[in-house]
Amino acid sequence: MKADSSPDTDPLLLWLTPDQVAQTRDWLAHPENHLILHDNPDYPPLLKELSDRPDFLFVKGNASLLSRPMIAIVGSRNATRQGCLDAEAFAESLSDAGITIVSGLADGIDAAAHRGALRGRGATVAVIGTGADRVYPAVNRGLAQDIATRGVIVSEFVLGSVAQKWHFPKRNRIIAGMSLGCLVVEASLTSGSIITARLGLEQGREIFAIPGSIHSPLSKGCHHLIRDGAKLVETARDILEELQYQISGLQQPANPIAPRDIDEKRLDAAALPENTERALK
Repeated sequence: MKADSSPDTDPLLLWLTPDQVAQTRDWLAHPENHLILHDNPDYPPLLKELSDRPDFLFVKGNASLLSRPMIAIVGSRNATRQGCLDAEAFAESLSDAGITIVSGLADGIDAAAHRGALRGRGATVAVIGTGADRVYPAVNRGLAQDIATRGVIVSEFVLGSVAQKWHFPKRNRIIAGMSLGCLVVEASLTSGSIITARLGLEQGREIFAIPGSIHSPLSKGCHHLIRDGAKLVETARDILEELQYQISGLQQPANPIAPRDIDEKRLDAAALPENTERALK
């Protein structure tokens, strides 16, 4: 639905209060903003197959990207420096191969995955747990603007919705549902990333995990997934080989970026903030 569709005559928007209808009308007046129903051609095709799919999505950015092949990259908000480097490297290589990277715009691994994807030749999708007119956490506002310009921001929550604990499991099912597979980079056993991976398994998606130290709590979730059948990966090529029969025209990078090849100064410039979302895991 575009701005020339009247929100207060659409049956979907009869669910909204008068104030929300007015707010939605104003938001849709901007050409980069869209309200996509499940029967719209731009609705993510894999997500459309789910029985619990959202009936509609608020979308900010290039909605046509939602029809492209996607891989989710998720992990801890309290990620290590190396974990963020790994997420950036994998995202950049997969983006260069023509895969759109999906994540949740959280601190840590999510933000690193979005940054890596934007450095590649492809695009990135941020599925958020607030209204599409808000950014959470606020520290990622600049990143969100970059994503809206070169990618797309997606939410099933009405405009003005603030972050609530129960929003994030619902967001995770969308991340898993629109993706061909899910790569987990650093996750504790109780991480929301493990929930995303399990949802992906239930939906028949490919699950990938990067191993780590046996002494690190952030490796235990990945090791658990690997024991349960997730593919252990060391480079982006491992993922691309698994997906080559599902995606036509997939580009195999001649020299997929090794995680340690990314200059750590990039992370210094980003200055990963102190985690403020622990209660929302």
